[in-house]
Amino acid sequence: MHELSIATAIVEQAGEIARADGTGDVSLVTVRVGELAGVVPDALHFAFEVARDGTPLAAAELVVEQVTARAWCEGCAREFPVGMPPFFWCPDCDRPSQDLRSGRELEITGVEAVPAPR
Repeated sequence: MHELSIATAIVEQAGEIARADGTGDVSLVTVRVGELAGVVPDALHFAFEVARDGTPLAAAELVVEQVTARAWCEGCAREFPVGMPPFFWCPDCDRPSQDLRSGRELEITGVEAVPAPR
């Protein structure tokens, strides 16, 4: 389950962000995960609970924002969802697309922390 290594990296990076900001324990981490990123959100939630144990994120919540995979059709000048499994043919003009606009994201978009005690 590669979600554990991803969750571990999220915990480490979120902890670094909180330390750099001079804040205390992290309470919330938000990540964007593209539909083609190869990450199962439920498995990532479970792995995050394991990875956060004994860290400044021990009580943190993970919010996963799922991003739909979308491609651009040059012929129609429009975006369309590629679905899962991905199908890169425009549903309107039946031409292939080589321009994936979204769906591979795997990024931390927010870290909320409890203020450090003074």
